[in-house]
Amino acid sequence: MSFVEKVVMAPEGPSFSKLIQGYWRLDSWGMSKQARLTFMKQHVELGITTIDTAAIYKNSETLLGEALKLDPGIRDKIQIISKFGINSIPDSPSEKRVSHYDSSKSAILTSVDNSLRQLGVEQLDALLIHRPDFLMVADQVQAAFTELENSGKVAHFGVSNFTPMQFDLLQSRLSRPLITNQVELNPINLDSLENGVLEQLQKDRVRPMAWSCLAGGAVFNKTNVRIARLRTTLEEVAKEIGATSITQVIFAWILKHPSKPVALIGSGKIKRVQDPVAALRLNMNTEQWYRILVVSKGQPVP
Repeated sequence: MSFVEKVVMAPEGPSFSKLIQGYWRLDSWGMSKQARLTFMKQHVELGITTIDTAAIYKNSETLLGEALKLDPGIRDKIQIISKFGINSIPDSPSEKRVSHYDSSKSAILTSVDNSLRQLGVEQLDALLIHRPDFLMVADQVQAAFTELENSGKVAHFGVSNFTPMQFDLLQSRLSRPLITNQVELNPINLDSLENGVLEQLQKDRVRPMAWSCLAGGAVFNKTNVRIARLRTTLEEVAKEIGATSITQVIFAWILKHPSKPVALIGSGKIKRVQDPVAALRLNMNTEQWYRILVVSKGQPVP
């Protein structure tokens, strides 16, 4: 089994593990406090020391905080990323409003304070804007980030799901580089390969974080014709490179991109976490990478 190394995310950026454990679905895993802590220790032992959560992820931050409280010493071994900016529809039927984004200074500061309280920690290693806010005032975001950095509540800042122009707009107001753009990247959703975001990050030497690497489980859909065709090719490549699962092939495909992504893992089962770790030792050549791309698109490259 390979061990996951740490990589520098950006100029003046932090070192995060090359694979990141995502806790989006923690609320549905049905784990006790001790089981949560045990799982965390297991992936830390593999070298996956960076964890990803968000204010909008139901009770994820509270559940993580409960586990951390059982062994406060583990905080020194991990890096915590959280995200802010999505306001969901309230449970009360009497309130009429829609889910919306809010990147105002007050909303950012409130969200961070809530995350720190729920996690039971004094600092976030990184804070990301979860989704682009069409009403974002970049100067307000800069003011909030500066206050959070000066107070020691957040060490680094980044974004998620931003276009290159949105990324550049915010970066133009900041004195330090954004450390990442967390974007969807998998062999089914190819948007990030075609919209310029990965080229921009490579230009700026900023590593993307790839989320939904398995397309939310869609790669295992056996009834979809396109995905069935893709699975056949993934299985073919698996045999060629010595992979034991198509999950390993997909992570190897993502990690081969020259923008040097770090990849998020969504499973709460340590055996499934070990598949992406094993992918780190695989060598995929250029033709194999393009073969997966071509079969997904259903047409050859021009």
